[in-house]
Amino acid sequence: MRNAFRRLSLRLRLGLSAAVAVTVAVSAVAIASWLVTKQQLAHQLDSNLRNVQASPGYVQELLSLCGAELHGPEQRNETPTPYVVQVITSDGTACVAPGNKKLEIRATDIAVARGLLGSAIHDTVSEGGQSMRVSTTRPTMPARLSGGYAVSIAQPLDVVDKPLNNLALALLGFAGVGVVGAATAGVAISRGGLKPVEHLTRVAELIARTQDLTVRIPVDGGDEIARLSRSFNDMTEALAASRESQQQLIADAGHELRTPLTSLRANIQLLAKSYRSGRKLPEGALDDLLDSVESQTGELAVLIADLQELSRSDAQQGGATYAVVPLHEVARRALERVRPRGHEVRFTSDLDEWYVIADAAALERAIVNLLDNAVKFSPPEAVVSLRLGNGRLTVRDQGPGIAADELPHVFDRFWRSPTSRSLPGSGLGLAIVAKAVQEAGGTVTLRAAETQGTEAVVQIPGARTPPPTTAARGPRGGQL
Repeated sequence: MRNAFRRLSLRLRLGLSAAVAVTVAVSAVAIASWLVTKQQLAHQLDSNLRNVQASPGYVQELLSLCGAELHGPEQRNETPTPYVVQVITSDGTACVAPGNKKLEIRATDIAVARGLLGSAIHDTVSEGGQSMRVSTTRPTMPARLSGGYAVSIAQPLDVVDKPLNNLALALLGFAGVGVVGAATAGVAISRGGLKPVEHLTRVAELIARTQDLTVRIPVDGGDEIARLSRSFNDMTEALAASRESQQQLIADAGHELRTPLTSLRANIQLLAKSYRSGRKLPEGALDDLLDSVESQTGELAVLIADLQELSRSDAQQGGATYAVVPLHEVARRALERVRPRGHEVRFTSDLDEWYVIADAAALERAIVNLLDNAVKFSPPEAVVSLRLGNGRLTVRDQGPGIAADELPHVFDRFWRSPTSRSLPGSGLGLAIVAKAVQEAGGTVTLRAAETQGTEAVVQIPGARTPPPTTAARGPRGGQL
């Protein structure tokens, strides 16, 4: 049943839900009204029966029918219609006027006749099977009416049942009209209210069918549907930006791979041609050719490694576990990794303690890239300095520096300065640095040094002392 309900359209489900809700409410009100009316009518009937009194003359006449001995002149009176009057003696004999049907006597009626109870009121039936409401009392009579007896005043329950049945039919009719009206109104209201959702669904289906992420949903108002539309537009915009970035990365990677692959292919073809023809290359040319192959192979390896690093960082974004990392220790390890590759330069370091929440491996890779960059652009015997103080990590070289108009592009993927394109590198090193620092909640900038060279500044929020626990989970850039 639940699965069948879920298979219905949302519009129909809202209409049915409204109909069910109105049905429950109307039914509860109708039943309560019927019960209150029944109670009021029954109370009114009992009050009327208690207030009706048979005349002494009529009671005397009924007692004479039971064979009671009366003293004094007889009095005759008509029956107090529309009520049935029955006299009950202490021995259980019932007397009614001719033409009336006797009522079934209960034990409480006899108890009233014997003086054990003051009065009794209850339901009973006549000899014809008609349901009656009866009130039995022991009235005070003249002395000539000797003996124990009680007088029952009865009226058919139809005076209550018929109005109740008519009321039930009326309530049922009104309830049916209300339920049908509520269901119709619910479907109509849901149809109007769900139009924006239907439009959103059509747009989503269009995007899924055409893969066109430029489609946007018009947003009007500030309700939940408008918020959903804005969120959907933001999502498609983010997807479009991600796709554009991916396509740009593929195009840039293809462009960067083309040059070393073309050179490598030409060199290998030359070696193959020399081998097949049996004509040996000059010794100097062969050495240059082999060195070129080795260099191009190394460039491809570096480029592939950098692409893997970027793709791994993108895939793990938002799902990595961050820990409290001693930035000074990470910087020291990075310096030890770079030192063998920078044997032509001198390194200086001054590292104060600083603890951050970050991915230690990604942060170490970023600092290694900054140091490699400084070594690559520094002349022999130059000094590369590494400083860390108050959360500010600085890498300074003594190279030619970067032009001011080139600084905004240094962290773009595959961007390389025109003056450095002859040097080895993939153009992804600084992009990896920016990615790792941003994931740690920090910032990285490149600027001209005060005297000579370039200065890279990394600022990551943290603290001088570690927290009580040495590991922590938290959002990127969480404050210690």
